[in-house]
Amino acid sequence: MALKVFDLQCEHGHIFEGWFGSHEDYDAQQARGLVSCPVCGSASITKRLSAPRLNVAHLHAPAAPSAGASDAEKMAALQAVVMRQVRALLRNTENVGARFAEEARRIHEGEADDRPIRGTATPEERQALAEEGIDVMAVPDFLDDERLQ
Repeated sequence: MALKVFDLQCEHGHIFEGWFGSHEDYDAQQARGLVSCPVCGSASITKRLSAPRLNVAHLHAPAAPSAGASDAEKMAALQAVVMRQVRALLRNTENVGARFAEEARRIHEGEADDRPIRGTATPEERQALAEEGIDVMAVPDFLDDERLQ
């Protein structure tokens, strides 16, 4: 299946790529509020002008932005580095799934080995953990390699 790759930008200036089955697929997801910025979570997204290209970045080492690169190019390069580092960090965590809140409490209370974990938690569970002094951070699903297809 061929995918359309769009350059997108949120209202705060974060630039990122979105991959969709078609222009209509993008429009439908945008209308339903399913497109959001991976950096700040904003749902106010616009498509940027972009030239068609082949997605072969995985065949080449990432290049540093040149001295003459525009601010947008520098920001995109920085965002790409951050995304790679976050994905690498997530790969080194244990996925505890829906038991996340329970396991975070066990670690916090010393009942389980201290280790980096990830999983799913409802907004209410995250709020309760915060009130108990347990720091957690929501991470967008697309950063988890296990969820990529």
